Amino acid sequence: MKYIINKENSPVYIELYKQLRDDIIAENYPYNTKLPSKRSLAEETGVSTITVEHAYALLRDEGYVESRERSGFVVIFRKTDGFAASSERHTERTLHHIEHTNPDFPLSVLSKTMRKVLTENGDLLFGKPPNCGCEELREAIRHYLARNRSIRVEIEQIIIGSGSEYLYGLIVELLGRNRIYAIESPSYKKIEQVYMAAGIAYDSLPLTSSGIDSKALSGTKADVLHTTPYRSYPSGVTATASKRHEYIRWAEQYDRYIIEDDFESEFSVSTKPAETLFALSDKDNVIYLNTFSKTISPSLRIGYMVLPEHLVGIFNERLGFYSCTVSTFMQYVLAELINNGAFERHINRVRRNKRKEINAKK
Repeated sequence: MKYIINKENSPVYIELYKQLRDDIIAENYPYNTKLPSKRSLAEETGVSTITVEHAYALLRDEGYVESRERSGFVVIFRKTDGFAASSERHTERTLHHIEHTNPDFPLSVLSKTMRKVLTENGDLLFGKPPNCGCEELREAIRHYLARNRSIRVEIEQIIIGSGSEYLYGLIVELLGRNRIYAIESPSYKKIEQVYMAAGIAYDSLPLTSSGIDSKALSGTKADVLHTTPYRSYPSGVTATASKRHEYIRWAEQYDRYIIEDDFESEFSVSTKPAETLFALSDKDNVIYLNTFSKTISPSLRIGYMVLPEHLVGIFNERLGFYSCTVSTFMQYVLAELINNGAFERHINRVRRNKRKEINAKK
C-alpha cells in the first residue's frame, strides 16, 4: 500500500491513522492479516517509526487491530454483519458496573470566567436566549466538535438543552412516538424511564463485551437505536470498531436512526477520543448527544445535540417554539471556557493523569 503523507498537516500520525483505517474498512487488510512492520511503513511513507507507532496505537485503541507477540499488529476488524454472535460474551458474566470518578473542573477557572462574562456582557445576559440556544455557545461547540470529534456541521444543527433527559424527550417528539426504540441492556436508567414516560414502545438489547449482541440487533423490530458506544453506563462496555460499523449498517436500512449518546467520551485514555458514529456515517441519520455534566459539573445541566442536516427544518417546524432551558449567562460562560481553551486543557489534564495511573499499575 502506498500512503501519501502531507507533513504540513498536523499531527502526521493522525493522517496516517486515517488512511490505514480506511484501508482496513475497505478490507484491503482483511481480518486476521498483519499490518506492515513499523520500520517498513516508516520507510515507505518517509515518517519516523514513532509516528507509525502512534498511528498503530490509535488503530489498536479504536479496536481495528491488536498487538500480538512476535506477530506485530493484526487486523481484528470484520465487516460481516453478525459475525461474532455465537462467541460474544454477555456483560453480566464478564464485567462489573462502573462508577464515574472524574475530577471536578477547577473552581478558580470557573469563577474567573464567570466574572469576565459578567463584566464584558452586562445587561445582555438578562435577555432570553434564542430557542435553539445562544449563537455564541453553538458556534463554540461547532468548532470544538470539528477539532476534537471529526464532526463538521453547521450551527443550525446544534440544539442546546438542560441535560440529556430533556434532549431525549425532544428526540421522541422529533422522530415520533409511533416508532420502536431500542436501548442497551443494561443501560443508563433514565433512558428507559424517559421512553416509558413518553408511552412509546422500546426493545432492550443485551450487551456483550464488544457491544450490542449481534443477533438481538438484527432481530429487533426497532427503527431507532439509542446507544452509548463509549463506555456504556453502568456496564463499562465500549463498542469495538467492528460493532460501531455494524450499528451504522443496521441504520442504513428502512429509514432507521441512531441516537449516539457520547457521554464521557472526552475522558478516553487513548491519545485520541474514540471515533463517533456521527462522523463515521455518511447517511445523515445519526443524532449526536453530549453533555457537560462530567466534563465540568452536573449542576450546570447543560447538554446539546447535533441533528442530521435533513432533520433541522423538521425540528424547527415541530419544536422550534420551545424556549431554551439554559440561561443566557451560563451559555456565555461555557462558550468562553471553550473559546479560551480552559475546557480542553482540563480534559487533556484528566486524560494524562488517567494514563499515568494506568501505566503505574502495569
